[in-house]
Amino acid sequence: MNVCVLYSGGKDSNLALLKACQEFNVVCLVSLAPKSEESHLFHYPNIELVQLQAESLKIPLIMKTCLDDEESSINALYKALEDAKEMCDIEGAVTGAIRSTYQATRFQRVCDDLGLWCFNPLWLRDEVSILEEALELGFEIIFTRVAGYPLTKSILGKMLTGETVKILKEIKKYVNPAGEGGEYETLVLDMPLFTKKLRIFDYVVVGSEYDATLIVQKAELEDK
Repeated sequence: MNVCVLYSGGKDSNLALLKACQEFNVVCLVSLAPKSEESHLFHYPNIELVQLQAESLKIPLIMKTCLDDEESSINALYKALEDAKEMCDIEGAVTGAIRSTYQATRFQRVCDDLGLWCFNPLWLRDEVSILEEALELGFEIIFTRVAGYPLTKSILGKMLTGETVKILKEIKKYVNPAGEGGEYETLVLDMPLFTKKLRIFDYVVVGSEYDATLIVQKAELEDK
């Protein structure tokens, strides 16, 4: 089956991509670029870097911009998946949704309208196990946004490690360990399907102690 993967560049969409490639023919990536981090549907920090990630993956990328509101987001997703269906002959779409019924139901509705099958390989997985699996598979992941106590901007730019996973597990009554509620966002620098690693040369951090974003100013692909 030909499928596309809804791709944000973060850990969940990359793990979903890896699992999709084991079962289906992934013919393109679909990325949506919202106006700001206020978007409830789509990943915002450094979304433009998916272009480098797609180059490393050697998978065509279909990218659309949208406003942060739900109507604009869903319209942009519909158009992107419609383009993927027409250009790449997709039969289904793969997402990295874990437990967010808000996201999953809206993705499912758009897929239904387009006659596409929607596959969520991480659905209802234990969040900590997802982090552990990504690390076991050799993912290199950095934090690019925090938006919830007790996480602070001090972790921005740092790698997700086994020790970090332990901390997220300990504070899970405050923070979703996978960050699916927007408590934090990530960027994948390397994973098994990448032909080259993403290297960040320069970035700035903006925001307050418990609500901050890492903005990449210069990044390139380099040999692994």
